Amino acid sequence: MRKLYPAIDAAETFTVAAAPHRVYAEVCGNSRGIPAVFLHGGPGSGCKESHRCYFDPERYRVVLFDQRGCHRSTPVGECRRNTLQDLLADMETIRERCRIPRWLLFGGSWGATLALAYAQQYPEKTSGMILRGTFLARQQDLDWFADDGAGGLFPDEWRAFKEAIPEAERGDLIAAYYQRLHSSKRETREQAAAAWDRWAARTVLSDEAMAGYRVEDLNAAVKRVKIETHYAKRRYFLKPNQLLENARRLPAVPTIIIHGDKDRVCLPEAARELHRALPGSELRMVAGGGHLAGEPAMTDALITATDEMAERLQDA
Repeated sequence: MRKLYPAIDAAETFTVAAAPHRVYAEVCGNSRGIPAVFLHGGPGSGCKESHRCYFDPERYRVVLFDQRGCHRSTPVGECRRNTLQDLLADMETIRERCRIPRWLLFGGSWGATLALAYAQQYPEKTSGMILRGTFLARQQDLDWFADDGAGGLFPDEWRAFKEAIPEAERGDLIAAYYQRLHSSKRETREQAAAAWDRWAARTVLSDEAMAGYRVEDLNAAVKRVKIETHYAKRRYFLKPNQLLENARRLPAVPTIIIHGDKDRVCLPEAARELHRALPGSELRMVAGGGHLAGEPAMTDALITATDEMAERLQDA
């Protein structure tokens, strides 16, 4: 089973100004290698040092960036001028600054959503795609998380998630949480962030990991969940079913879709639907795999994909 490549330092870091934001980006690997961009999940998460290690540093030149309001991009938690189109514009600014003609899109969960939106808007700038834990950002995908879908799997935790909101507001939990995350009262913001974060963790983590779970940094959780609910409330700035309906706009490039068959956040059927919409794509269902890229089986599948993609793109 393949593991991450050894730790590697960033060869270059820089920021892109887009007032009120400064977007953090970094480049690592071989300066003459195959260009690739790592698209993190969330929305609201950020890149980690380990994310550099999904790529052979001898064969890839990898760009990683923290999306607006996330991690090392500032201001953290800022929702102004923070839309899907803004993120796509940032990607183009970063690509042009790095003088990259075309790059491989590598994204998981929300990162896969962003990859698909980018490839539909900029097909000529896309050399290939590796998509993990496909999130199509449809109403049904959102309902699974926040309208009693996954709640059937974890009834106790789902009850706690709902009961953190007054009964009169439970018809739209996302809107209710969004309102509380933007409250002027710190306690209200922190209580909402903790409840949202715990429910999200329950859908991702194993029973063993969940047993010891707690929110380590409430202030960071507030900023992260603020971004997540900002996008969810606005349905990710996409039209209903936009990504599948516009699949014809995607370029005819090598595409590998990787999905854990035990994923309880993004259901496997989403990956199958995307695969059907992209006749030239490869669908790889990972037996026993969940949602997280760091699970051993998922890591093995992702490293296998980047190694294989390097062979294909080198020959292209």
